[in-house]
Amino acid sequence: MQGAMASTIRIGAGQGAFGESAELMRPGFEAGVDYLVCDSLAETTCGFFALDRRRDESIGYAPDLGARLGIALPYVAERGTRLITNAGGFNPVAAHQQAVAIARASGHRGLRIGLVLFDQPVAPDRRTAFAEQVYLGADGVVRALQDGADVVITGRVADAALFLAPLVHEHGWAWDDWDKLAAGTVAGHLLECSGQAIGGNYSGDWWNTLDFTRIGLPIAEVDVDGTAVITKPEGTAGRVSFDTVREQLLYEVHDPAAYVSPDVVADFTAVRLDEIGPDRVRVHSARGRPRPQRLKGLTFTAGGYAGEIMLTFAWPDAEAKCRHVLRSLRALAASREIPVREWHEEYFGAGGFGGPTVDRTDEPADAPEITARLAWRTDTADDATAVHRLVGMIALASPAGLQGIGRRARAGAGPAELLRIAPFFVDRDEIEPHVRVHVEEV
Repeated sequence: MQGAMASTIRIGAGQGAFGESAELMRPGFEAGVDYLVCDSLAETTCGFFALDRRRDESIGYAPDLGARLGIALPYVAERGTRLITNAGGFNPVAAHQQAVAIARASGHRGLRIGLVLFDQPVAPDRRTAFAEQVYLGADGVVRALQDGADVVITGRVADAALFLAPLVHEHGWAWDDWDKLAAGTVAGHLLECSGQAIGGNYSGDWWNTLDFTRIGLPIAEVDVDGTAVITKPEGTAGRVSFDTVREQLLYEVHDPAAYVSPDVVADFTAVRLDEIGPDRVRVHSARGRPRPQRLKGLTFTAGGYAGEIMLTFAWPDAEAKCRHVLRSLRALAASREIPVREWHEEYFGAGGFGGPTVDRTDEPADAPEITARLAWRTDTADDATAVHRLVGMIALASPAGLQGIGRRARAGAGPAELLRIAPFFVDRDEIEPHVRVHVEEV
């Protein structure tokens, strides 16, 4: 059975990226939302977690999960707010076990901790991929909620689907009611990047919206017909307006007329936004088409190792000095026959953020200072480290004005391991029958 059809469900954003402060969850909980959703994953983040699990089978999930549960569980236990998170990353089983252990140790008896898991091999070429993931839709989370889960831990469920799931559960939406599924996906997309819907990343008068002493995250109040009102906790900074909401609506969207998710293909061009009061924007008229038959997956393969340095030279001839030193380092590596696969140079203060696309005709001929970055990619960690060792030869032999050298890999830290991430597509009928749901009572 799906949940009883409630008139309005209030869903709060609790996280938009791994590394975002867990303290940002508190205003949503204090506002009394029905659900708080934490979106911890991005494709790069999944790569980090894949590397973690390859090194240690007991990890591979978001390391801040414990801190988040420490904040969330009292609200879940005492106020009835339900928590949904994809912090399980590449190891949702271990994340679920940690959640159960934390709830038990905290004395929150009776809480039900749900797990949504898919762990079947699906990669098209497992000879080279050491890890793979498939973007799941909302169904597994809905099943966990139907089984009474107060907290749901998942792996790679699509961002907006995390928010769609409680709406399907509470409102009783059918899986072929494409317009309502699109409406829920739109609401999820508006909340998935946390503070961006209330002025983060806003290109307008940001100076009037940002106050980092009172940060809150957005809330969606969603009716049974799919109409949503985007707002924020009272007393928090930021702004919910036509402009802030529409910027997030188009964020990371390839085709606004066909936003493809595992649950529905949503037409964002049909969406209407109405400011109905201070920090309240009504979102309505979403349209949807049948979900795609194939799901997107990702393979993760070894990409070698990277090292980098950054150095700053002062006037005069700052750019020329930087270029000479970086050119010399590359020549030195070649003379030692260090096999570098790829070099990359940037010159901040001289077009570093835009490269050759930057028009420098109006810049001064001789900048007061330039910061240069040299990065390299090798097949082995030893080769990447060998280039780093060459840096020690230049500090006191460089032109005048060197302000310091920053190294990405200091002694003992080692170079950064790289990943290659490649998409693939798989028929959903090969995936969905193998999605498992488990709910454990503490």
